[in-house]
Amino acid sequence: MPGFLLHQGATVMCAHAGQSQPAATNLRVKVCGQPVVTQSTLYNISSCPFTTSSGPSPCVTGQWVTAATRVSAGGQPVLLQDSKAVCTPNGTPLNIVTTQTRVRGV
Repeated sequence: MPGFLLHQGATVMCAHAGQSQPAATNLRVKVCGQPVVTQSTLYNISSCPFTTSSGPSPCVTGQWVTAATRVSAGGQPVLLQDSKAVCTPNGTPLNIVTTQTRVRGV
């Protein structure tokens, strides 16, 4: 099913509402004037409040495990609105809250 492409200005948060930003983007391919993000890009997470009984265990980075199957940028699959990611060190997901709504991919 087609989904909207993820771009640098998209709102992405960890499951605990920590803010997340891409460590890098593909500067050659843009949607709505902003670079797209590919599957190989790590997301840095800040302000994650998650704690366990043994102390703080905030999400630090997110790695994408699914992406587009038919659209790529720079040889890497682009991320879509329904792409899935896993946070380290606790294995919770990243949530894509908002993204651009003009360009779709599969």
